[in-house]
Amino acid sequence: MLHIVLYQPEIPHNTGAAGRLCLATGARLHLIKPLGFSLEDKYLKRSGLDYWAEVDVQVWDSWEEMQAATSTEAEFFYVEVQGTKLHWEADFTHSEDLYLVFGPETRGVPETLMQTSLDNVLRIPMLGTRSLNLATAVAITLYEAVRQRGGL
Repeated sequence: MLHIVLYQPEIPHNTGAAGRLCLATGARLHLIKPLGFSLEDKYLKRSGLDYWAEVDVQVWDSWEEMQAATSTEAEFFYVEVQGTKLHWEADFTHSEDLYLVFGPETRGVPETLMQTSLDNVLRIPMLGTRSLNLATAVAITLYEAVRQRGGL
């Protein structure tokens, strides 16, 4: 299964859009607290439109709580501008459970998380900007994983 992890997301629009992407691809969305908004937020629901109730979403109190509930066979990739490997160079087919991890909009993935697997820190190539919108980054990497795994 594909999993999208938003570590301490701050902007409800991005989380709503990521949820919609997860629904469209059959991925599970994981939200790691603290969140920068309420899950009842009208902006979150507006971005997810009327689909939010159908999104497979799990909310965790901490990274450690999610990790404890995750299979030891799962593979984690961290998407961050400091990545040493382009997202399309990663092999997303090794593990049944693939987790794509994204950090909060203003801070990115914490160094402490990326240190656990430096070979799995990915970047999306870009010119003229230092970062992309979170939901856009989720879409780019999620659909590359879907493509590598043979489509929907």
